[in-house]
Amino acid sequence: MRTRLFPLLIVLMAAVLLALGIPLAASLAAAQQQRVVVDRIDDTARFAALAQYVADPSTGPGTGGTTDERRETLSKELARYYSLYGIRAGVFYRDDDPMANAPDTWLLPETGEGRDAFNEALGSRRSHDPEQVWPWQRHRLIVASPVVKDGDVVAVVVTDSPTGQMRSRTLHGWLIIGAGEVAAMLLALGAALRLTGWVLRPVRVLDATTHDIATGRLKSRVAAAGGPPELRRLARSFNEMADNVEDVLEQQRAFVADASHQLRNPLSALLLRIELLALELPEGNEEIASVRTEGKRLAQVLDDLLDLALAEHAEADLRLTDIGELTSERVAAWGPVAESKGVQLVGTCPATTAWTDPVTLSSALDAVIDNALKFTPEGESVEVKVASNGEFSTVVVTDGGPGLSDEDLARIGDRFWRSARHQNIKGSGLGLSISRALLAAAGGSIAYDHHEPHGLRVTVRVPRSRSSF
Repeated sequence: MRTRLFPLLIVLMAAVLLALGIPLAASLAAAQQQRVVVDRIDDTARFAALAQYVADPSTGPGTGGTTDERRETLSKELARYYSLYGIRAGVFYRDDDPMANAPDTWLLPETGEGRDAFNEALGSRRSHDPEQVWPWQRHRLIVASPVVKDGDVVAVVVTDSPTGQMRSRTLHGWLIIGAGEVAAMLLALGAALRLTGWVLRPVRVLDATTHDIATGRLKSRVAAAGGPPELRRLARSFNEMADNVEDVLEQQRAFVADASHQLRNPLSALLLRIELLALELPEGNEEIASVRTEGKRLAQVLDDLLDLALAEHAEADLRLTDIGELTSERVAAWGPVAESKGVQLVGTCPATTAWTDPVTLSSALDAVIDNALKFTPEGESVEVKVASNGEFSTVVVTDGGPGLSDEDLARIGDRFWRSARHQNIKGSGLGLSISRALLAAAGGSIAYDHHEPHGLRVTVRVPRSRSSF
């Protein structure tokens, strides 16, 4: 969930920062240009004031010494202005002839922005602000102001400014804005990490607790602390649900255990009377033999039910155990049974340690090996192998029996379930269910798969460290 929520927050915060940063950058560029334009307007106004006292073209050059001196003064001012700032400037009569210009080779263009500004100033209006110049453009700024004498526009002052410094200042301001955006984004990343961690921490705890309960650790509960109020309420509701489920399961286990225990006494008395009755009947009576067999089978079912109830209720006594040694002992214990059936029982049990309940694991291995020997025909073999696989130690039991179909594999381990092909084989259908319950209580698991070319492979897995469960 964090991988989906975190990018969403980042995208939203980036959109907000861009929505603020782009207008700010555009405003900064506009302010820098406006500053330059205002300076050019002041400069053109000063040159226009000087040009007002220069004779108009009808007087002709040299008609008056004073006029020539003023034109020379204007030319010097324009030349000094150009040499200091690199800005081309000129005063042009209405017929485009220059009154004074700097540099001398610069003339009014025939077309373009300069011509438009000149024509606008001839209408006794200062030229409009030029279009915005961005840092990646190399345009020049043209500003024109009319020279008015006796109410008439006699000439126009035109300045043609380079934009390099203005674009540099704009770019520098953008870099500062960008740095601020990056810093804000980093802060937003940190805030998003904290926020998603705060919001999702109860969800992760809830997920872990749900997994614990699903694997048989029914005592697990969610600590209803931290996170939004809605998730804290969800944690409390989940704990209440888990308490109710545990109570129901406890009542079910208690009922099974009590019923099994209460039924054993009358069943034992019934079996005793059957034995006494058999003494009164001819030896080898088939009906008595059948009743005796079914009675013993019922007694075995009751014993298995009681074992299952205890397995689901008992707390595991976890300790660091040598899995290889324990498995070797169980293989040796089942050796005579395998020999009597003509089945070869082989164990490969290197030393490896894991955290488990030795009694629980022994009981589970007994059920698995017993099941393998029960379905393996004479002349075949049963192999038991111990191995370490990362965080877990495994005991793999493979047999040479007929195996199971995919449908049967999906149901194996269910209570009272037995394959339709093996109904004639002795058993209650509870042995593997007991094994699964015992292993789950100790943080382990049991899995079933096909064994090639035929048979069943059962994998018992237990954690190698306490942090794995």
